[in-house]
Amino acid sequence: MKSVGIRILSAALISACASTSGFAADEAQVKAIADAAIEPVMDKHAIPGMAVGITVDGTEHVFTYGVESKQTGRPVGPTTLFELGSISKTFTATLASYAQETGALSLSGKVSHYLPAMKGKPFGEVTLADLATHTAGGFPLQLPDDIRSEKQLLDYFAAWKPSYAEGTQRSYANPSIGMLGYITAKAMGGDFSALAEGRLFPALGLQNTYINVPQSRMTDYAQGYKRTGEPARLTAALLSSEAYGVRSTAGDMIRFVGANLGLVKLDETLQQAIRNTHVGYFGVGAMTQDLIWEQYAYPAAPANLLEGNSPAMLKTLPVSELRPPMTPRDDVWINKTGSTNGFGAYVAFIPKQRLGIVILANKNYPNEDRVAAAYQILTALSAD
Repeated sequence: MKSVGIRILSAALISACASTSGFAADEAQVKAIADAAIEPVMDKHAIPGMAVGITVDGTEHVFTYGVESKQTGRPVGPTTLFELGSISKTFTATLASYAQETGALSLSGKVSHYLPAMKGKPFGEVTLADLATHTAGGFPLQLPDDIRSEKQLLDYFAAWKPSYAEGTQRSYANPSIGMLGYITAKAMGGDFSALAEGRLFPALGLQNTYINVPQSRMTDYAQGYKRTGEPARLTAALLSSEAYGVRSTAGDMIRFVGANLGLVKLDETLQQAIRNTHVGYFGVGAMTQDLIWEQYAYPAAPANLLEGNSPAMLKTLPVSELRPPMTPRDDVWINKTGSTNGFGAYVAFIPKQRLGIVILANKNYPNEDRVAAAYQILTALSAD
């Protein structure tokens, strides 16, 4: 499968280089580039609807395809809401980084400082930065199904035993970033969802981004579909808000990408907090683990992007700690995938090129094809 993906990306590169050089000049050119990459993916996986946001040197473009629901046939539009899956984690990291900038917490601080009940427990010795980089000592991908209350949640972490020394292995896990969000909210004196929806999203200028979709916006909430074609939407659970529970539009998400590129004027403290999420803490093969974001040296090799976004990255993998941590760089490809049962999403941006993309779909489909489409589009728009 990986070799097929490499051929796809290599073909995309050849096609892109042949078709254009320098930044695309206008909306029509950008749309043609997007259409050439997105329409074949929709056909290949029978995806009902997609929305794509692209930022080119500060100019934002949004293109929509297909329908929000096969039942209603309503076209995807600028206000269509998609589930972001694990891309939601980047908002949690941003809020935690902002809390650090405002003095509410320190990412180098231990869990026990913020949750006194964890003093003397292995979980209490974990740092918040380890939670944000999946290097705390080993959690399962999901919380056990029988954990349904806050008390059960805290009892679970109080009894947790690490599988390895913190900072030595990476185990991608929703409980890890979930607890970062939980602790951040406690440190800021509020509820995570309320802080995200009431403070973070408005501060970012996101007007169509939610954890709890209001009733007035439910008609804009796309119906999701599993890979088998069955309809599916996210069911809220403990730590889902922090780990995979955000819904948004392509327009809002490309604004968030622009904020990560430094192309959107924001409060200075928030902008610094966003930049700090691009600090590199661990090397995992060709990938550098930031605060949730994942980065690659630019130009990024197709094989590295495919490997770094493959199912293999869900396994426990050895890491090399970067000492000191890598300061944010412009010559990198930064990305994050996100999936729920019924949705698939991908975000990527290249600070050096002032380029970024978000691809949202109301069907779960392989990461390989998300990466290939984004690579084809960004390469075609690249100045190199």
